[in-house]
Amino acid sequence: MYNFEFAKPATIGEAVSALSSEGAQALGGGQTLLPTMKQRLAAPETLVSLTGISEMKGVCLSDAGEVCVGGATTHATVAAEAAAHYPALAALAGRIGDPAVRNRGTIGGSLANNDPSACYPAAALASGATIKTNARDIAADDYFQGMFTTALDEGEIITEVRFPVPEKANYQKFLQPASRFALVGVFVAKYADGVRVAVTGASSDGVFRWTEAEEALNGSFTKDAIDALSPPDGDMIADLHGSAAYRAHLVKVLTGRAVAAAG
Repeated sequence: MYNFEFAKPATIGEAVSALSSEGAQALGGGQTLLPTMKQRLAAPETLVSLTGISEMKGVCLSDAGEVCVGGATTHATVAAEAAAHYPALAALAGRIGDPAVRNRGTIGGSLANNDPSACYPAAALASGATIKTNARDIAADDYFQGMFTTALDEGEIITEVRFPVPEKANYQKFLQPASRFALVGVFVAKYADGVRVAVTGASSDGVFRWTEAEEALNGSFTKDAIDALSPPDGDMIADLHGSAAYRAHLVKVLTGRAVAAAG
């Protein structure tokens, strides 16, 4: 590590002001940023912790029936407080990492980092969530722009994520046992106006929607509806944990399992 300044603002306004200084970087739970700093892959001059901002913490239900999660809310809190309103989201949060990670990592930090194997991007994209920042609202379909790339501008922070609650939903995760990230994860959500299927862990472009499966499931929300589909195989990740073909196969298997569990 190396010397750096540390700021812990109490309000969103103070955080935005602190992040406007040169070399400043937002810090959520630090589950990705701190290891990156230890490896000297990142060297911010000032860390601006968002964990002291009370208005960015907690889970609630909006008047429109959306589950609203503050950007600084930990995975453990989402697992506990979202269970009554959005069980699939709560179950996803409860399987992220281990207890230490779940009690430090935050939803805002995960979505801002947009790791290609992270779980929350699949939930946000499948739910058609709205990512609210200090400056604007961003639809999930517009937010994710590739591996570790998002629509966030410099100094922009995620203050809240709003999830429309589906009629049915389920998340299936094939765990990479060493990292506990998703080797492949599939989130399926059925709404009155259609089904959304989001895949994480598989593509080198990051989280994506499997639109062919969505079309098939719109006609029949059953596991059999995707039997005739060929699993997506473009830009699949290939590494020592699994080939591109293996990951593509898992996408189809996990989608079927998610539909069966949700239905």
